[in-house]
Amino acid sequence: MQSEPSDGGPAPTWSLEGVRQGAMAIVPALPGVALFGAAFGALSAERGLSLLDAVLMSGIVFAGVSQIASMELWSPQITPALVLTIAFTSFVINLRMLLMSASMRPWLAGAPPLQVFPALYILTDSNWMSTLRYRREGGADAGFVFGGGFAIWLTFVPSTAVGQVFGKLLSDPRPYGVDMILPLYFVALLAPMFESTRRSAPWAIAGLVAIAVQLVVPGFWYIIAGTIAGAIAGGLLGDE
Repeated sequence: MQSEPSDGGPAPTWSLEGVRQGAMAIVPALPGVALFGAAFGALSAERGLSLLDAVLMSGIVFAGVSQIASMELWSPQITPALVLTIAFTSFVINLRMLLMSASMRPWLAGAPPLQVFPALYILTDSNWMSTLRYRREGGADAGFVFGGGFAIWLTFVPSTAVGQVFGKLLSDPRPYGVDMILPLYFVALLAPMFESTRRSAPWAIAGLVAIAVQLVVPGFWYIIAGTIAGAIAGGLLGDE
């Protein structure tokens, strides 16, 4: 018997309709996902990875920003130092996933593992944000989380192959403005959640800290700094 969620919302369920809803909710973000995947594919081609290597990396690792960072560090000469550097960089970038997945525990802790773990494996920033809004609006179907992540996976992996093959055409999406699709999608999802200053403040603090750290510290530390600052601010301010 499932325990009642500690977030005060309805108990988790799971259905194919929830999967469909999660996939449909993420559709506006998919063009940006496709360009991001293509950019990784193009960079992997520059670094000497084969088409199979690039597609397998996107399909199994499925961690866009850290994949890009890994390719920037990549060298044909594999050494223990290089492996440790790539591993540590990826670890730092993906630390945010600990907080993102933990934020859903009050809702999903009582659901069967087979309904939760596959969704967490393909969790991304985009469908996490979409899920936060869905839950805040009273949603309970855990299939929603999986549906959004799976739609992104089905877009990102083939796009990697396209970028790997046609790399020079797709390596820089900025001239076409499509690199703004994902940020605008996040803004559209966040706006209705800013119901009070108390709820808005942690997001603002996270953004300001991330920008400040990016200006003074090289690498991807701004992601972790912003995430931790926002989490601490949210914990101190509460959700009333």
